[in-house]
Amino acid sequence: MEEGKLFQWSVFRSLLAILQWWGFNVTVIIMNKWIFQKLDFKFPLSVSCVHFICSAIGAYIAIKILKIKPLIVVESEDLWRRIFPMSFVFCINIVLGNVSLRYIPVSFMQTIKSFTPATTVVLQWLIWRKFFDWRIWSSLVPVVGGILLTSVTELSFNVFGFCAALFGCLATSTKTILAESLLHGFKFDSINTVYYMAPFATMILAVPALLLEGAGVVDWFQTHDNIISALIIIISSGVLAFCLNFSIFYVIHSTTAVTFNVAGNLKVAVAVLVSWLVFKNPIPAMNALGCGITLIGCTFYGYVRHKLSQIPAPPGTPRTPRTPRSRMEMSPLVNDKLDDKV
Repeated sequence: MEEGKLFQWSVFRSLLAILQWWGFNVTVIIMNKWIFQKLDFKFPLSVSCVHFICSAIGAYIAIKILKIKPLIVVESEDLWRRIFPMSFVFCINIVLGNVSLRYIPVSFMQTIKSFTPATTVVLQWLIWRKFFDWRIWSSLVPVVGGILLTSVTELSFNVFGFCAALFGCLATSTKTILAESLLHGFKFDSINTVYYMAPFATMILAVPALLLEGAGVVDWFQTHDNIISALIIIISSGVLAFCLNFSIFYVIHSTTAVTFNVAGNLKVAVAVLVSWLVFKNPIPAMNALGCGITLIGCTFYGYVRHKLSQIPAPPGTPRTPRTPRSRMEMSPLVNDKLDDKV
C-alpha cells in the first residue's frame, strides 16, 4: 500500500513538474512574440538584456537570500577562463532565439530549434571526431526531413529569421559541447548556471544593445501609448524567464531522462498550438505535417540514444554519448532545452 502511494506521489510530482515547465516555457515564448508583434517593441537585444538582468537578480535572491541552492564557489581565474567563454556562447544563443522570434512565427521557430540534436551530433563528429552508432544517424533523418518540409511550406518564411534560428541551433550545440570541456569538474545546476552566466551575458550584450537599439528604444518610449503597461509586460517576461530556469531544475530532478526528452518535444507542440490560438498565424497542412515529423524524429532520436546507452560496450570501444542515468548527471551544465529561456 505504501509503495502504491509513493508511486502515485512520484507520478503526480513528475506531472506537476512537467506542467509548470510547459507553462513557464510557453508563456515566455508567447510574451516575447507579443512584445515584438503587439507592443511593436522590435528590439531583441534589449529584450534579451532585460531577461539577463532579471535572471541575474533572481539567481542572486534564490542563492544568497532564500538559500534554495548552495552556491558553487568558482575561483576568479576559472571565472574568466571557463565561465566567461560559456557566457558568451550562452548570450549568442539567447539573442539569436529572440531575433528569430522577431521575424518568424513561433511555430516555425520552434520547429527549427528542434534541429539542435542534429547540429550537436554533426559538430561532435566533425570537430571532436566523436563516434556515433549508425542508429543515431538514421534517427536524425526524420528530423532533417521534417525541417525541410516545414521550411518549404512556411507561408511567413523570412530568410533572416530562419538563419537566426538555424545559427541559434549551432550556438546551442556549441554551448553544450563546450560545457563538457570548459566546465569539466563543475556540477552546475540551472540556478548556479544562471547566477554566474547572466551577469557576464548582461555585460557582453549591454554595449551592442545600446549602440544598435538605443535610439530606437528612446523613440519607442516617446511614441508608444500605455508605456507603463508595456513595461510591466516586458519586465514580467524577464521575471518569468528566470522562473523558467528554476522550473527546469525542478523538472530534471522529478523525471527520468526519457520522460524529460518526450516532455520537451511535446512542449514544442503545445507552444505551436498556443501560438496559433493567440496570433492566428496560418499553418498549412504540409507545414503542420513537417512539424509533426520533426517532433516524432526528435523523440525517436532520444529513444535511440537511451537504448544505446544501456548496451555495454566492449573494452576500448569508443561509445556514443549516453543518456544521464543518475540525477546528479542529469543536472545540466547548460541545459539543452532552454534555448528559449532567460
